[in-house]
Amino acid sequence: MSAEENMTLAHRFMEARVKGDLDALEEMMAPDYVSHAKLLPDQQPDREGEKWVATQLAAALSNRRLLVEDQVAGDDKVVTRFIVHATHDLGELMGVVPSGRELTNRPSSSTA
Repeated sequence: MSAEENMTLAHRFMEARVKGDLDALEEMMAPDYVSHAKLLPDQQPDREGEKWVATQLAAALSNRRLLVEDQVAGDDKVVTRFIVHATHDLGELMGVVPSGRELTNRPSSSTA
């Protein structure tokens, strides 16, 4: 794949995770997929763990949206600077009851 195709795939993967699109995640993850980004404490680093996290977040957060600020790629590596916004109004998340407040997650960087 070209660097441009890898950037498109990385963006699509992050969007599917944020939106809780399990079908898209299933389609994109290799059989031996390993996650290096633990989003929730009980997350396993495999395909099922990735789908579990997407399900947990979708059950707790509404209005989930991804804003990609910048993305660069070289060979098979992609680095993305992004922000995730969501409203914690649907269910408990990591022991915290829904507050109705908007959450913003701005990791320093992510590699996909």
